[in-house]
Amino acid sequence: MIGLGEPGIRCSAAGCTNDAQFRVNWRNPRIHTPDRVKVWLACPEHRDSLSDYLRTRSFPVQVTPLDVELDRVPDPT
Repeated sequence: MIGLGEPGIRCSAAGCTNDAQFRVNWRNPRIHTPDRVKVWLACPEHRDSLSDYLRTRSFPVQVTPLDVELDRVPDPT
């Protein structure tokens, strides 16, 4: 599990060196079942842009605090 304040926990945005504070939990529904969770890490500045990038591709996305791990990303209702 990824924890707050751990060294090296950086935002996944290209070129960003900020500490991550959020998980952008997602999956590609064409190839992954709801229990397959992929994670990008995000700082507050890039949280929305990373999740919006995935949503524009019709991927289910749920953003959680860094210390909240999901076991599935369901399809939007």
